[in-house]
Order: sequence, then structure tokens, then C-alpha cells
Amino acid sequence: MTENNCVFCNIIRKNAPAEIIYEDVQVLAISPLQPIVKGHLLVLPKKHFKNILDINSDELQHVITITQSISRKLILDTGASGVNVLHAAGDDAQQSVPHFHFHVVPRFFGDGLDLWFKNNL
Repeated sequence: MTENNCVFCNIIRKNAPAEIIYEDVQVLAISPLQPIVKGHLLVLPKKHFKNILDINSDELQHVITITQSISRKLILDTGASGVNVLHAAGDDAQQSVPHFHFHVVPRFFGDGLDLWFKNNL
């Protein structure tokens, strides 16, 4: 996939609709089309990188700093008791959009989500 047909690049260029929660020169945070819980967000660099294996360390540092800040604000704004920060790199890791991004998922007592690993050995 190239930047021209990347759904996130189209959102960044304002060629596709999205609910933008945060934006600076390097980063965009948006609500996903199908949030799994109230407050679920995606944090992505504006430059196209396929995944964590592709992004340079300077860009990654800024994205994770913003992700931390957004996580703290989500907990305050939603009353969540915790947060999951998730990333998938590659098809076998279930990466669905080949543009680097973090899912930020606020967690609530009794929310019923199980986003942690299962032992398949």
C-alpha cells in the first residue's frame, strides 16, 4: 500500500472524514470508525510509516509522547481506571491498516474486554 491509497494518509490530507481529537505538526489522533469502548482513539504520525519496524526513532518518540499525554487525558475525561496501548506490526500480528498507529483503549471496571494474551503453547 502506498501513501496515495492509505486510508490514514487520506484522513491526514483531509481527503477522508474523521473525528479528529488531537492534531499537531507530526501527529493526529482520531476516533476509530468502530470504537470498542467509549474513548477508544487511534494515534498516528502524519508521515507514512508502515509500522513500528519502519518508523524512525525521532518520529516514534513524538508519537509515544503524545500517546502518553492522550492516555492521561482520557483517564481524566472518561473516569477510566486504566488504559491499553496496542500496536500490531505485520499481517501475522493482525495489522489491519499498514500505517503506523497506536490504539489507546480506556479501561473501566467490569468492561468485559479481554485484550491480553492467551497462552497458545
